[in-house]
Amino acid sequence: MASLRADRPRVLHVVPALFGPQGVVGGAERYAYELARHMARVVPTTLVAYGEADREEFHGALRVRVFGRPWHVRRQTSNPFSVRILREILRADIVHCHQQHILTSSVAAAAARLSGRRVYCSDLGGGGWDISAYISTDGWYHAHLHISQYSRDVFGHRDRDNAIVIYGGVDCETFAPDPSRERTLDCVFVGRLLPHKGVDVLIEGLPPGCRLMVIGPALDQRYLHDLQRLAQGKSVMFIHSADDHMVVDAYRRARCVALPSVYRDRYGGETRVPELLGQTLLEGMACGAAGLCTDVASLPEVVRHGETGLVVPPGDPRAIGRALQWFMDHPEETTAMGRAGREHVLSTFRWDLVVGRCLQAYGVA
Repeated sequence: MASLRADRPRVLHVVPALFGPQGVVGGAERYAYELARHMARVVPTTLVAYGEADREEFHGALRVRVFGRPWHVRRQTSNPFSVRILREILRADIVHCHQQHILTSSVAAAAARLSGRRVYCSDLGGGGWDISAYISTDGWYHAHLHISQYSRDVFGHRDRDNAIVIYGGVDCETFAPDPSRERTLDCVFVGRLLPHKGVDVLIEGLPPGCRLMVIGPALDQRYLHDLQRLAQGKSVMFIHSADDHMVVDAYRRARCVALPSVYRDRYGGETRVPELLGQTLLEGMACGAAGLCTDVASLPEVVRHGETGLVVPPGDPRAIGRALQWFMDHPEETTAMGRAGREHVLSTFRWDLVVGRCLQAYGVA
């Protein structure tokens, strides 16, 4: 049986795909990577993922191990597995899985339990075929570490003593205001251009003269076509490929950062869990932009209505328009909201705070 080293425990993070150009550019993958990267500054940390080819590399203090050419369970690309992960589990004291409902996580949880290691789970959405579809694997984990109060509730863990909210983080040195940059944009949206993001509602609601920048990959061509049609005659700029530097610059030049997500999109599709946290809101607010979001899922946990931004009903262009017009008509109050938003991020959503909550949940803080 492994004995937990309380001083410098070896932590293993497990995620299906690595974040980045050689993996997946998605919120869940970025969350796991950033948490592991910041944790590596405190305790020995390894991040395991799957990809096209085997590789091992160091990102600062973080060791990254990618298993290439994995078996995809039932040909599901989001559900990769390799028995080689067992070797990494035996090298660790603590295992932290970042998706509950895939085979890798269930095997990792069982292997950790059988070998006397502690195992935790943060469900970041998605999944595939797994034994958890037939029996509950909730009890296989020592604790469930949620990224929002909403996440804890929606996954049915509200009454579990071992369901802990650790939130998500922002690199507040990278995402920071620049007083030399003038706020020449009225609004910026950053994210994948998918119907449940509600960008169509945002564009429909733009008041006259409102300048909007939309940054994100176009993953649905029908939706992109509709957005471009709605944007005709309005001051809307689309950027489909942007690095962190370009995104940070956009946040610094925007009066507000918007995330107008919806449960029911313009095509009648329903998304039960549209936002587990709202990472782009946090990033924009860290840069001093006021927040604008819908009363959907976790978003009201991020934006405090009337204090750090405005919260409006989902799917309501008129409400979006009124909020944007208010920001344009009240520049001093909007700037004050932006300052308050950054303070809110600094006090709750810094990565070092998230790491501390994790280590406390692990029992080693």
